Amino acid sequence: MDGSIFNAFFLIFCGAAILASIALYTRQPLLVAYIVVGVLLGPHGFSAITDINAISDLSEIGIVFLLFLLGLDMQPKALISVLKSATSIALVSSATFAAIGFCVGLLFGFSYPEAGVIAMASMFSSTIIGIKLLPTTVLHHKHTGELMIGLLLIQDFLAIICLLVLLSGGRGDSQLIELSITLLAMPLLAGCAYLMVKWVITPLIAKFDRFHEYIFLVAIGWCLGLAQLAHAFHLSVEIGAFIAGISIATSPIAQYIALNLKPLRDFFLVLFFFCLGARLNIDLLPSVLLPAIFLASALLILKPVVFFGLLKRQSEKSALAWDIGFRLGQISEFSLLIVFVATTSGIIGEAASVLIQTAAILSFVVSSYIVIFNFPNPIAVSDKLRRD
Repeated sequence: MDGSIFNAFFLIFCGAAILASIALYTRQPLLVAYIVVGVLLGPHGFSAITDINAISDLSEIGIVFLLFLLGLDMQPKALISVLKSATSIALVSSATFAAIGFCVGLLFGFSYPEAGVIAMASMFSSTIIGIKLLPTTVLHHKHTGELMIGLLLIQDFLAIICLLVLLSGGRGDSQLIELSITLLAMPLLAGCAYLMVKWVITPLIAKFDRFHEYIFLVAIGWCLGLAQLAHAFHLSVEIGAFIAGISIATSPIAQYIALNLKPLRDFFLVLFFFCLGARLNIDLLPSVLLPAIFLASALLILKPVVFFGLLKRQSEKSALAWDIGFRLGQISEFSLLIVFVATTSGIIGEAASVLIQTAAILSFVVSSYIVIFNFPNPIAVSDKLRRD
């Protein structure tokens, strides 16, 4: 490969199309095909694509659009209501999963700082896996979807605090200042978004709603603009995108925007799963495979049980509690960002980094299999379970 982005896209999407075809014929999840393409073509496979940094940056846009589309279909009153019931569940479950990860790290001989990072990486569930495998009608119009979004948003906020702790190192007062900014930023950002939509975005859409190309551009600009503003306030771009979406959810044009952005979202999500596979250093796999399997298995088994118990305590139905538990039974893509920050800061070594990455990918794959073959989802291989 000569390094051009065109050749990289050619290899990624042609390879993904071939493996996706094989996956469908053999009744396998498409997400697995995308990850395998990354492993095969990446720098630790056949090295067809050696520099994945630019592609990785692009792939994050898929997550931004995913959260923006979620916001478009979530009414603000419903979100406030579900956050009240989801907060305690998210806090208790995250603490439980952190304890599991910390114990696994110590069990396999990692240092206390490395075990602490493993604990952080174990706390959260994947927004992409959880939301992408949830049927649209359930996601946008039922209590299951609202509760999952609430849990994932709180986890996202906790993950940001973990990242700030890792980035702050020994800065002391500086860390407290950044944490304070983060805690104050979300309501401030939501207030700014409300005023901007009321006085600028809505009047523009009402005046030029005949020009569909303009509506499309305004929607993307608003999404990325608020995501960048959130990043400036030490929040994640995903939270900014979600606030951007929910701020215009009551607009009559919201469903038109959502429909037209879905293909763009899927394009970037293919790149995300490719990068996930491409970053895995398979040369170190033999030395960390056993602890990675142990960690992934422990979380895949215990996360559904913990979520089930906590949801039942809040009088949720058993079927809903198990459904959400299994859908959130994997490690989060945030764990990969935590690994990157911890590695560059010198907090963990290469072995701990590969352990977390391997456990995350294993949990993604196994969790996808569990959901696709047992629960309603948009990409089920069974017609009985397939729900768009």
